[in-house]
Amino acid sequence: MALPIIIDTDPGIDDAAAISLALCHPNFDVKMISTVNGNVDIEKTTMNALKLKAFFESDVPVHSGAERPLLNEINNASHVHGESGMDGYNFPNASLKELTSHHSVNAMYNILKNTNEPITLIALGPLTNIALLFNSYPESKSLVKEIILMGGSTGRGNITPLAEFNIYCDPEAAHVVFNSGIPLTMIGLDLARQALFTHEFITSFKKMNKTGSMLYNIFQHYREDDFEVGLKLYDVFTILYLMDSESYEVKEANVQIELQGNLTRGATVVNFKSDSPNCSVVTSTVNDKYEQVFLEMLKRCK
Repeated sequence: MALPIIIDTDPGIDDAAAISLALCHPNFDVKMISTVNGNVDIEKTTMNALKLKAFFESDVPVHSGAERPLLNEINNASHVHGESGMDGYNFPNASLKELTSHHSVNAMYNILKNTNEPITLIALGPLTNIALLFNSYPESKSLVKEIILMGGSTGRGNITPLAEFNIYCDPEAAHVVFNSGIPLTMIGLDLARQALFTHEFITSFKKMNKTGSMLYNIFQHYREDDFEVGLKLYDVFTILYLMDSESYEVKEANVQIELQGNLTRGATVVNFKSDSPNCSVVTSTVNDKYEQVFLEMLKRCK
């Protein structure tokens, strides 16, 4: 039976890979895509989600969400992902007229309360929408099976020395989510930094199908300067982990978000020795199957 999921995302090159695999695989029943300000602004992340919907001729509804963090100043990663957030490929025309609504938090709640089984939330960007969901509808927590998120780090960051981008963009939202009491799996920088997708591997699916060609081109644009070294694809590991969780090392920990420190705001403080863990932290792979799983999932795409 397919796993019902909601994808909350800020596409984003690596978001596009995760969304592509999830939309095309029979193991996943994507109930909706919710967009959030993150890699680029909300208008662009929403348009990118609609471009992917058009590319796959999907009927999955797209709802736009938070245009800014709860309290934080707006940050973005357009210097990494390009001006549109998903440059490098000529996607089919998409229009904001195809957007289902501008109220993704309400849409998530409606799906949660009207689905017969608890839903898994896949968080690929800042956690603003999910925090707003829990604050606006506290009863929704009991309707969520678990949260699989890309964010955080047990050590060094990538936007500041100690903070990972998604958490840094909205630390207050991350604080709400990490302390929600819902089963939570954190797939942070630790995993993606040591699980490289080699250039040889990425080239191998360039001509596999339309999706392989699309991903190859946006990956190449994403890391044009050092593409031949390989890629660290952060967000896609949320989907790969759900497909093959036994291939990853996971440790229980208490994870808290630093909100006050002038130099450490947005850091994920991970305590593996805590007697009250609130999170499963995926730290590494135990084999090299992630490329194989990626390829097998990609074969099912158009």
